[in-house]
Amino acid sequence: MATTNDLKNGLVLNLDGQLWTVVEFQHVKPGKGGAFVRTKLKNVMTGKVVDKTFNAGTKVETSNVDKRTMQYLYKDGDDFVFMDGKTYDQLHVSATVVADAAKYLLENQEAIVATHEGAPLFVELPASVELVITFTEPGLQGDRSTGGTKPATLETGAQIQVPLFLETGTRVKVDTRDGSYLGRVN
Repeated sequence: MATTNDLKNGLVLNLDGQLWTVVEFQHVKPGKGGAFVRTKLKNVMTGKVVDKTFNAGTKVETSNVDKRTMQYLYKDGDDFVFMDGKTYDQLHVSATVVADAAKYLLENQEAIVATHEGAPLFVELPASVELVITFTEPGLQGDRSTGGTKPATLETGAQIQVPLFLETGTRVKVDTRDGSYLGRVN
């Protein structure tokens, strides 16, 4: 348990049986009336963001979320298997928990796996990853980097939009948050 005076960014709260991360908070002391804390909370499971106001000094229940860097090993049925590099413990994470991160996940790649009481909550990839284009239509003479885009399939099976001049076999940097093309890697 903690009070609203102990709130800080990244702290995980247990409100009504759901886990919420504090994205931002502000202590407000109006001239009249009691002080309060205005917060922006993000649901750990769904990603939904809400604004919530607490009276100053209110007790809130905190939760311990363990974030560890783990190595993705392989896919086992619908589960993704991750390994802790220090203890060599393996953790099976369901496809629903991995969600969109699966589009940019390669074997032996590192990711942050967040768990609460042993249950995986979410998988967090680096902001960008480098992947090889396995298929895209060939470029034509005159295609330039300032022109349009075309679809390309990456080695993970994900589809992204790339500039017209890129060809199959090119290594590219991709933003894992929105799947946008960031540049070519030599």
